[in-house]
Amino acid sequence: MVRTDGARVGLIGAHGFGLVHRRNLARLQGLGRATLVAVAEPSPLQPGELPDDVRTYADAAALLAAERDLDVVIVSTPLHTHFGLAEAVLDSGADLYLEKPPMTSLAQFDRLRTLASERGRRVQVGFQSLGSHTIPWLRAAMEAGEFGDVRAITAAGLWTRSRAYFSRSPWAGRRTLDGVDVVDGVATNALSHAVITALTVAGARRATDIERVEVDLHRANPTESDDTTVVRVRRPAPEPDVTCALTLCGPEEAEPSVTVHGSTATATFFYVTDEVRVEAAGSVRTKRFDRTDLLENLLDVRQGRGELLSPLDGTEAYMSVLEAVRTGPAPRPIPERFVDRLGPGDDGRIVVRGIEEAVLRACAAEATFTELGLPWAVQDAPPDDALRVAGRPVAAPRSGAAVAASLSPRPFLHPVRTLAGVQLTDRSPLDHVWHLGVGVAMPDVGGINLWGGPDYRDGEGYRWRRTHGTIRRAAEDVVGAGSLRQRLTWCDPEGAALVDETREWTVAEIDSASWRLDLRFTLTAAAGPVELGSPGSHGRAGAGYGGFFWRFAPCRNVEVTTPDATGDDAVNGSRAPWLRWSADFADGPASVRFAAPPESDDPWFVRVTDYPGVGSALAWDRPLRLDEGPVTRTISMVVGDGAVPVPRGPSPDGPRGTV
Repeated sequence: MVRTDGARVGLIGAHGFGLVHRRNLARLQGLGRATLVAVAEPSPLQPGELPDDVRTYADAAALLAAERDLDVVIVSTPLHTHFGLAEAVLDSGADLYLEKPPMTSLAQFDRLRTLASERGRRVQVGFQSLGSHTIPWLRAAMEAGEFGDVRAITAAGLWTRSRAYFSRSPWAGRRTLDGVDVVDGVATNALSHAVITALTVAGARRATDIERVEVDLHRANPTESDDTTVVRVRRPAPEPDVTCALTLCGPEEAEPSVTVHGSTATATFFYVTDEVRVEAAGSVRTKRFDRTDLLENLLDVRQGRGELLSPLDGTEAYMSVLEAVRTGPAPRPIPERFVDRLGPGDDGRIVVRGIEEAVLRACAAEATFTELGLPWAVQDAPPDDALRVAGRPVAAPRSGAAVAASLSPRPFLHPVRTLAGVQLTDRSPLDHVWHLGVGVAMPDVGGINLWGGPDYRDGEGYRWRRTHGTIRRAAEDVVGAGSLRQRLTWCDPEGAALVDETREWTVAEIDSASWRLDLRFTLTAAAGPVELGSPGSHGRAGAGYGGFFWRFAPCRNVEVTTPDATGDDAVNGSRAPWLRWSADFADGPASVRFAAPPESDDPWFVRVTDYPGVGSALAWDRPLRLDEGPVTRTISMVVGDGAVPVPRGPSPDGPRGTV
């Protein structure tokens, strides 16, 4: 029977986070809501740590055997002990407050849920952030369309942890201990609040709310478990996917956050402080919310008021994430050359270089660290279908299947390298996450965005819309000696065919320092006439991008030239027969010389100051109509270490298409 003079509470685990519970119970006792009557703690407690009338026991079994009239028992113990203790508490007849994460496997979760139902007991899980009043406000705002169409929910966590953190107990940093699952990783313990909060904001609380979980696990510390991870939760359309990029190897502690990415506004929820920042139309507003204590919430529910804010059943989607981490491959060690070691002794910590930008890029692109091609994350041998010159891999084909829907998934090449190994391409850079290596893409195909990112409309500017299509393989790629042939279909968001494309890449050695890359693609309307457009054809001067595009890797000392112009302002929009890009990249100096397509006098699209990229524009300032006949373009390139010389001979500015 529920009493109104305060619930009798037992606490299993008085140290660590148990100290937080003890302080909270003292507060609630002052309000007449609860009384701590018994504690189980195997480690000695100091005199005066507990009120004199609190009984202490060496273990949970002794407490539960002696204290038969407890209303609520709090379990605040190491992860791998939760299941057995939770079972014992429910068998005792008490309601359960269980610290996060609830279990270390989905099978344990299912058994505990069944037991709680059979015993008719309540189980609250200690995900503190779920008590924030920000979450219902965000959910209501999303449902009311205050942020426009929501395309993604992301969580960013940049924490730093010392050597002492990973040696604080035998189970710290372990996937298993003595054959028992522990799963003490960044997504399953330290920053588990980021994951559960993102899922809850997205409305994904049960297994039926998600399709699958993908994990990308890495570690810089000498542990078993992951400390630098991306979790991506795929959801049934049209629900937004959830991507969490998390690390314990940041340069300093940063406040973790969950972001709602909408077409008209972005809302970032800092769940530790219950603050949300909404950015829309160039303005920023900040709101701060209250929070309901989860133990107090459990006490209210016991008295018939409200519902549990963090019920066991509501953590099922999160447990699917934990299960994916538990059953996934062992985290991949991050090589020593990509980390810095700071501080002495137990205060020492490991920092992954560039991890701040990596986390931001992963969230913005909804991509894993491995998919982004970060050098510390990609350590495999080049793929079997890599294009090779003189036995060396120079270009890796990517299907684009894992690319986020809002970035217009499509095939591309990345990385592209010189013969000396200088990387020349970028994939999903933070400034334009929809830029994907080297490939073919169009911003407007009969109103469908096959470039990625926001659409441009005259009078409206750029805006995110649900217009993104996909360029898919229509047949298996044909890989030959120095060639890759592809049959592709350009599709609208529902999968209807708009354009059929044949694309062929060929490579050949020129000399010990350079090689040739040729691209020939042919576009044919798949189901009636269709217009290809660009921001330029919609009225934005100098922005007629679309067609062939090469996004360069970060570089400096850039020189971009044509036969009669130098610099991006002069070269952009020109119709020169060739264009040369020369720069210092992270791996060394390199150049690429592009020959214009012989089939048409398409202008060059060039950016240097804003970002490094070169394209050949199909629809510079007017649409290109595909109707009865195909449209073919051929782009020839010379890729070289150092500077690629300008064309020599009697007519250096002669016929288009000449390399």
